[in-house]
Amino acid sequence: MADGTGVLILGDATGGELGSTTQELLAAGQTIASDLGEELSVALLGDTLDTAAQQAIAHGAQKVYAVNHPLLAKYQIDFHLSALEALCKEIAPRVVLVARTSEGRELAPRLAFRLGVGLAQDCLEVSVDAAEKRLLANRPVYGGNAIAVVSCDQTPQIAAIRPKAYEPTAADSSRQGEVISFPVELDASLARTMVVDTVIEEAEGVKLEDATIVVSGGRGLGGPEPFAHLEELAKIMGGAVGASRAAVDSGWVPSNYQVGLTGKTITPDLYITVAISGASQHMAGCSGAKVIVAINKDAEANIFKEARYGVVGDWESVLPALTAAVKELTQG
Repeated sequence: MADGTGVLILGDATGGELGSTTQELLAAGQTIASDLGEELSVALLGDTLDTAAQQAIAHGAQKVYAVNHPLLAKYQIDFHLSALEALCKEIAPRVVLVARTSEGRELAPRLAFRLGVGLAQDCLEVSVDAAEKRLLANRPVYGGNAIAVVSCDQTPQIAAIRPKAYEPTAADSSRQGEVISFPVELDASLARTMVVDTVIEEAEGVKLEDATIVVSGGRGLGGPEPFAHLEELAKIMGGAVGASRAAVDSGWVPSNYQVGLTGKTITPDLYITVAISGASQHMAGCSGAKVIVAINKDAEANIFKEARYGVVGDWESVLPALTAAVKELTQG
């Protein structure tokens, strides 16, 4: 594609509402668009987009491309890919930002291939070289042990950004923007895969990725039973329970508990780790935590290098005492 202009966010309008990851991308996009001196736009796909479009404008979008079609009502990779390819070829954006969600992970590389460009994956931060109008992306490498800064030489410059990497800006209903209807021709024959069943997993309490307080356990707990103690502490504090990959791989807790490079990214105000060593892969998922409290019997554990507060001791002694103290403070 020829040199383009503007920043395009690939948005999420599930259920007719603007998704939280799109709000995060808009926060990143506003800075980039401002530095480039170009427009910030959002692409929304679905069949009921009016509310989401206005929410996108309230969060900073100057233009919203509403791609309405019955086949886009539910996410299906072939339909969404074809629609976005057509949009990108028509408006020729300079930069395209997509959230690295489950959908984004399969959509972004396919879109990049269709457009004949590269892709900066799993980005923690994006910026631009304003003079060269080149996108710069910070992404973890070597299992999270280092951060590489990569640049994109082809247009559009596409980056997939990790959820929770950016804090959404506050909505401003007074903002003005333009909603542009973008018609696409889609046929059911485009679908090479189909969803045969959808299983909704009922979750209780606060979602791990949205929690302001998270209590996580690791391999050092020795089994699944101790997670009941973590659940108790998290419930008292109004938080959620997480786990290291080792605990998940051992089958002690479900995979949606996993925090880390290959799990969920969290940004809580308080992160309490219990019997977690602090491997770089785990820390890559919680580096945005404001305060980390570590409980580990190994005084040399890497987690203490990352924690603001640390307790060297056996969790079986420390955790009950901490729980009792928190219970007394919150219920006293």
